Amino acid sequence: MLIIDGNNLLHTIYKTAGDTESISDVGLCRAVSRLLGLTGEKGEIIFDGSGPPDKSGFDHIANLEVSFSGLSSDSDTVIEDKIRASTAPRSLTIVSSDRRLRRAARARKATAVKSENFWVDLQRQLNRKTTVKEPAEKRRGISDSETKQWLDFFGLEQ
Repeated sequence: MLIIDGNNLLHTIYKTAGDTESISDVGLCRAVSRLLGLTGEKGEIIFDGSGPPDKSGFDHIANLEVSFSGLSSDSDTVIEDKIRASTAPRSLTIVSSDRRLRRAARARKATAVKSENFWVDLQRQLNRKTTVKEPAEKRRGISDSETKQWLDFFGLEQ
C-alpha cells in the first residue's frame, strides 16, 4: 500500500520543474493512478486542508484514494496516524521527504521513499516504452489450407 504526502510531492515537483504550472493536484493523482495500474498496487494520497470546493476532478481515479486532512489537521498527522494504526506496517510505502514521516515509517518498519526519488521513478516507469510481442503466426505465415481458402475466396488459382 502506497501512502503519499500529496503537498510534499507537489512541492518537490514544482521545485524540480521550476514553476507551479507543471502539474496540478488532479494531474498528479492521475499520474500516480497510471503507475499503480502498471504495478497492480493500491494507494492513497493525502493533501492538506479541505481541498478545492469542486472535487469532481478527483472522480474516477483508479487504484488511488484521494483525501484531504481537513482544516483541523494536516496531512503529516493523518499519515502518521495511518502508519500507527496499520496492522501490517511492513507492507506500507510512505512517500514524503518530510523527516517526521520518514522517521515514523522507519519506526514501524514501513518503507520510506523521498518524494524526489518517487517522482523520478514514476516518470521513468510511465515513459518506458512497452514492446509488443509479435505473434509467431506472423513469422510463420499462413498454412497451405488457409492459402487455398483465400485463393478460392478471391477466385484465384495457384
